[in-house]
Amino acid sequence: MTAHGPNGPQDDGQPAGQDARDASREAADTVMSAFGGVRGMVDLTLPGLVYIVTFNITHRVSASAWAALGLCAVLVVARLAKRETLKHAFSGVFGVAISAWFAMKTGKAEDFYLPGLLWSVGYCAALALSALVRWPMIGVMLGPITGEMFTWRKENPGRLAAYTKATWAWVVIMGLKPVILFPLYFTHNVNLLGWMKVALGIPPLLLAMYVTWQILLTAPPPIKAVFDEDEDEGGPGK
Repeated sequence: MTAHGPNGPQDDGQPAGQDARDASREAADTVMSAFGGVRGMVDLTLPGLVYIVTFNITHRVSASAWAALGLCAVLVVARLAKRETLKHAFSGVFGVAISAWFAMKTGKAEDFYLPGLLWSVGYCAALALSALVRWPMIGVMLGPITGEMFTWRKENPGRLAAYTKATWAWVVIMGLKPVILFPLYFTHNVNLLGWMKVALGIPPLLLAMYVTWQILLTAPPPIKAVFDEDEDEGGPGK
């Protein structure tokens, strides 16, 4: 594999600096799509909203859990009908299914939110660990999308620093959710917990994406990773 930077010979008359800025902006713009865009965030938030609304109407854990699961199924079918990617939809279904099973098993309405809270803690811990070992998760996620793969680790130190900074930003921003919601879970106030969970669904994600976008705008442009044909064919001697 060889790496090609954005500042090679120019064929279109644009200065190399402008090309670099354009490459940085293009890479920054991948942030939203990497996390499912607005549609993906809505898909992750609506089941929790349906759960708490149904619980207020029925006061039954099972009915509320099934309502949330039913909405997930509708969202998957809607994506299938539009031939959209199912990656984020299926991740939402999996998360809601675990939450619904847990709440129905314990019979406690607040337990619908416990798996998500534990996931948030584990996710933040994984983000922090990835930054500490110099494999920042934001870089791992965005590298294949920007076409740089993992050239940022050894060939683009400025970009490694940017991905590390962005990953720490996610730790801080996303870490606010369990810090706020766990105390509410232990009060057994299902209504307050449920509505706060909905309120803290999209805004932190948008803030984390915006901060990441800003960091990557000023980062060095990605060095595209290119696989040589010789490597694919077994080397020049074949």
